[in-house]
This record gives sequence, C-alpha cells and structure tokens, in this order.
Amino acid sequence: DPRLEGWPLMSSPFPTTFIIGTYIYFVTSLGPKLMENKKPFELRQIMAFYNFSVVALSLYMTYEFLMSGWATGYSFRCDIVDYSRSPTALRMVRTCWLYYFSKFIELLDTIFFVLRKKNNQVTFLHVFHHSIMPWTWWFGVKFAAGSGLGTFHALLNCIVHVVMYTYYGICSLGPAYHKYLWWKKYMTTIQLVQFIVITGHIGQIYIMDDCPYQYPIFMFIIWLYGSTFLVLFLHFWYHAYTKGQRLPKMARNGISKDQ
Repeated sequence: DPRLEGWPLMSSPFPTTFIIGTYIYFVTSLGPKLMENKKPFELRQIMAFYNFSVVALSLYMTYEFLMSGWATGYSFRCDIVDYSRSPTALRMVRTCWLYYFSKFIELLDTIFFVLRKKNNQVTFLHVFHHSIMPWTWWFGVKFAAGSGLGTFHALLNCIVHVVMYTYYGICSLGPAYHKYLWWKKYMTTIQLVQFIVITGHIGQIYIMDDCPYQYPIFMFIIWLYGSTFLVLFLHFWYHAYTKGQRLPKMARNGISKDQ
C-alpha cells in the first residue's frame, strides 16, 4: 500500500520480526536467568499507570475504528479494502497502524511477569498470543490497511481489552481493591465469545458469493487465528476453572494474589 510509504516499521517485516524474536528470547530465557538470584521488582505503581493507559488507548482505538468505518458505513458483510486517499480511508489506515503498534506496547505484560518473577504466568498461550499478533498485523497493515473484513477482529479486540486492562489496573492497585474483582472468571468467557464471534464473522467469506476482497489469504489467516485461539482458550478454561490446575490457590475464587 503506497499510503504507508515512510511510516515507522513499515519498510520491511524484519524490524518487527527482530523485536518479537528478542521479546521471546528475553521472556523465556534471558529474563528468568537474570532474575534468578534477584528479588522480584515491586512495580505496582508502574503497572497501574500502564494498565489504565492501555485502557485509554483501547478506548481511543475503538472510537477511531468506529468513526473510520464501523459506525460510518461498514456492513459486517463484504467490505473490501478502500485504497483511496479519502479522509475516512486515511483515518482507517492510521487506526490500523496504531493498533499494530499497540501490540508492541502490550509486550510489557510479559516483561512485568518476568521482572516480578511470576514465571508461571509466562505460558505458551500468553507468549504465542503476544508474538503472533504484531507479526501478522504487519502484513495486514502493509497490504490491506482497512476494510470491514480485515478490521472487525481488531475492533472487537480493542473492546475486550478495555475490560481486561480495567481488571488488571484495579488488580494492580493492591489487595484493598481485590473485592471488586469477582468477575475474573467472566473475562475468559468474554475472550471465548470474542473468538467465536471473530471466527463466525470471517467465516462468511466462504459462503458469500462474489466477494472481491483483495487478499483472500488474510481472511484465512484471521479465521485460523480465531479458531486456534478459541481452542487454546477452551483448553485454558478447562484446566483453570474445571480442574483448577492452572491458577494459583488464591485464584480459585476469582482473585489472584499474583496479579
């Protein structure tokens, strides 16, 4: 997409790949080794600021996704990429890039786990989710910044993140606020519903007649993403809430002292 010419990180997929590779190495190997003989960092104030900042950013991106398409003309059906330079199309390009960049900010989730020596929370699901999103979204922004078919999952993800990071923000305020976190279990339910809706929405591409979406491979990737994470989160749900194996003891009632 020539509209992305000169935009940060857009010239090549290699900077994104390098950042993600460094992130994976740090949170799975280097970070835990560096922290092995150190006391965990106390990061409550930093984490509270971070979490509520992500809430604000997610709210802003939700608004921008709505105003650049979802509340101004998208049909939830066959909405192809608008490659024009109209104000609305360019607004969607900026929003898509910002969403892509926000995935790098969210890598701090895992870094905080490592610095606080909460290595049990650095799971395959967590690291895979944080790694695959910015990498796949580089290609989405580079070639197809916009369209209803390509951005619905991002809009929904922003809405879900408002809820999730509000929870994390309240949790990081300390034990005095834990009584307000009875709805922890429902966050996983919200995430499951998110992936069901994403998979259902993008699955329309296989039953719609003559939808001229420019990059059908992206539709398959989004469908694969939605269905894969649906399975992974169902697996998490089963072990965490049915068998009670994936959560710390204090989390059985929906509140984790490790947050």
